[in-house]
Amino acid sequence: MAFDEDYRRQVLEPARAAGDRPPEDLRVRYALDDRPSSSPHPPPFNGRAPLDGLDAAAVAARVREVRQCWRRARGQLKYRKLIDRLEAEHRELAPLFTAAERGDPRPLEARLRGGRERAERRLGEARARLADAAGVLRMATPAEVEAIARTTGVRGGELAELAAADGVEIREPDPLPSAAPYPAYRKVRESLDVLGGRHLAGFLFGARLTGPMRVLDGFAAPGGGPRPDGDAVAAAGAEWARRSRDTTTTHADTVLAALRSGADLPALLLFDIADRLRERLRERASERALLRYAAEELGVEQGDARRLVFAVVRETDRGGGGLAGRLRALLDSGDVHAAAGLADAARVPHPSPGAEPPEEEVLAAEARHRLGTALRLREAASAEPDPDRAHRLLADALRLVRDLPGAAAHQRRLPPRPVPAVHLDVDGASVRLSWEDSPSTGGEVVHHVVRRAGRAPRDARDGTAVGGALDARPPVNVPLYYGVVAVRGEAAAPPAVAGPVVVRPEPEEVELTAGDGQVTGRWRCPAEAVRVVVARDGRDVAAGRDGFRERVPNGRTHHYRIAAVYLDAAGREVVTDGVRASATPSAPPEPVFELTAETDASDPGLVRARFAPPAHGTVELVLCPGPPPWPRSALVPLEEVRRETRRLACAQTKGGLAVRPGSGGWLLAVTVAEGTAAIGAYHRHVNLPPPRRLVAERRGAYVHVGFDWPPDVAEVDVAYRIGRDTGDAARSGDSAHGPVRAAQSVTRAAYDTQGGIRLPVPEDAPVELSVAAAGTVGGARMTGPPATAEVAARTIVHYDVLRSGPPWRRTLTVRLHSSRPLRVARLSLVLRAGRVMPQRAADGETLGTWDAVPVPGELSLGAPSASGPYWLRCFADDDAVELSDPPVRRLQVP
Repeated sequence: MAFDEDYRRQVLEPARAAGDRPPEDLRVRYALDDRPSSSPHPPPFNGRAPLDGLDAAAVAARVREVRQCWRRARGQLKYRKLIDRLEAEHRELAPLFTAAERGDPRPLEARLRGGRERAERRLGEARARLADAAGVLRMATPAEVEAIARTTGVRGGELAELAAADGVEIREPDPLPSAAPYPAYRKVRESLDVLGGRHLAGFLFGARLTGPMRVLDGFAAPGGGPRPDGDAVAAAGAEWARRSRDTTTTHADTVLAALRSGADLPALLLFDIADRLRERLRERASERALLRYAAEELGVEQGDARRLVFAVVRETDRGGGGLAGRLRALLDSGDVHAAAGLADAARVPHPSPGAEPPEEEVLAAEARHRLGTALRLREAASAEPDPDRAHRLLADALRLVRDLPGAAAHQRRLPPRPVPAVHLDVDGASVRLSWEDSPSTGGEVVHHVVRRAGRAPRDARDGTAVGGALDARPPVNVPLYYGVVAVRGEAAAPPAVAGPVVVRPEPEEVELTAGDGQVTGRWRCPAEAVRVVVARDGRDVAAGRDGFRERVPNGRTHHYRIAAVYLDAAGREVVTDGVRASATPSAPPEPVFELTAETDASDPGLVRARFAPPAHGTVELVLCPGPPPWPRSALVPLEEVRRETRRLACAQTKGGLAVRPGSGGWLLAVTVAEGTAAIGAYHRHVNLPPPRRLVAERRGAYVHVGFDWPPDVAEVDVAYRIGRDTGDAARSGDSAHGPVRAAQSVTRAAYDTQGGIRLPVPEDAPVELSVAAAGTVGGARMTGPPATAEVAARTIVHYDVLRSGPPWRRTLTVRLHSSRPLRVARLSLVLRAGRVMPQRAADGETLGTWDAVPVPGELSLGAPSASGPYWLRCFADDDAVELSDPPVRRLQVP
């Protein structure tokens, strides 16, 4: 049901995400609404709390409906615990709802206020716990935020907003190296301590390190200073080489050996900094002390120092605290070698028999056992002659100890088995390869293709690399060998070789042109070919390197074979299979000499063209935007005609063709035969489409006409009729004279200048008008289909307001007149004080009202006693009459 779906989405799902904690606000928990009790049904749930007050009947109905939804939702396992808590708490809340249903909502309202207060207290508690978790670093992990949200019942989004407001950054700790990239790091550390260096970066750069350094996201010295690379190591070695030999240079050689070992220098520098922070943490240093140590003593940039301390503290916390926590975290991540090294560095003893050993001893024993097993697997792989079996042994060792030294490098150097076979297919000017994959299944095996001319390739670097299974541009007319090399990691198997193959392309871009009793051939000869041979129906045809021409009978299809000739290594000619092509010569097309074109009277868009059919060729009608660019009777390529004109869809009719040009232009008759077109007669077609969106409206003594000007039309003809027919005029009392008819031509320039067309029409006369596009075709003026409109008549009554008499007895006189006698149903004279003219009868004080007022006529009344300025204006309550105001000076009293 819709209520159940809304309630689950807006109440149950957020409560389940908050650790199955029901909402404290009962308005949300029970979806209460302030709908009056007169409603026959419970109010629909819209997810919003009521505004003020509670209705007893609505509350009782809503509670029953919500509890029914609970019972239905309890059938789903994910809601069961939450529904049980809701039902248990409802037993305590039931008396409040009972009291509200009996007419006493005060206990329930007090509980609603208390629910909001508890929600605010819970939010404050979550904020305090978040501040405690962030500590001095003002950083917390997403897992910590999620745990606080789950235990306090605050939504994660609200807690994230609180964190942003309090300046707490929520992020995952940066991953720090758990094991030294250099196995003998402890010796290096001892030598650094003897030399008095604060860290490995200080030894490497010395006095060149002039400010805080960044060690996360790649090492960066201040101000774009030195970088940890081979040049920096060489500079440090040269500096120590200039000193005299003593015990300090011996320790410097130990450190330099680590720097020259090929280990990742940025990772080694980062591990050195992290190891010193971990050491201080084991000494129970606080977060503030660690931050000060990293920034001031180790010289790490403040932002990186904050992230480093956060990562070091959180990596200990993830393990549960202390040495045992770090060992557990390393084992869980697969860094077993690092865990064993940590246990040895911390001098964790082996578990003693009998008593239950401490946790760190158990974890250290597990790390040492797994490391020993992995080392035995590594030794077995070293002695294994089968690379695939050795690869599997090393994979097992790395699954036990992910950071096993030397195992991954040894595994990358194990070659796979070679590809069993390779097959070649020459496809025109390219070579397509296919092969069976290497039978090795261990690791990721990729295949590289290499090509060499003259002999087989010996390895992946012996020849030209091919991007894939298709060699699109191989050398031509030379023997080619292809090799497919299976590669796994850094090792490659011997190549599987196929060949030789010789690529000899056929002539390209072959084109045959049929003429009158002849065929002409053109092609592009491959540069390596010595010549091209042509045969027609089994007989040789004299041809050059790039084409041929021969006389043949008309009306027959002739089949040709064009082949390239190459010289092999011994100088013998080799002929390719050749390219097949056909051509049918025919007599040239004859042009259409006379063409007449007329517009169909019943269908203005249809044009009927008549002509005498020519003896050779098929006649087509095309439309040119301007005069045809070819002389009459010219023979031109058909593709040129297609490019310069628009081909029209033609329907055969008696004596010619019927077409719909659509737009204006020159209708041209062309006769087509094969690829040639004969230019015939043409006819200028003027397109006269009707105007669109015609609008006619009365503006005083004129009717304004507007429309969308037809495209490509220079002028339009406007015809209009003023008044009714004689019979209609007599019946309505109008003049006995018949209607007035008029017509005029309007150019586009005149239409744009005047903003339309103005027709002089009396205000009380109806008008019928039509507008049609006009043009001259063949010396005769033609008009297209018209667009029509009508403007109904209306009666204009003019009035004037006159003030007369001495100042102590002034009177107002309203004079009315029109073109014919009539009566106004109701007339009102309105006064409005101020300088704003009244626009409606209700805009001021009504001085007088008259019914059935005769026109022409006069109305009189006493002048108002109001002091100026003020306005006087008449208003008519009659749908058939329109009042015309006098000049403003007559209506405004100063």
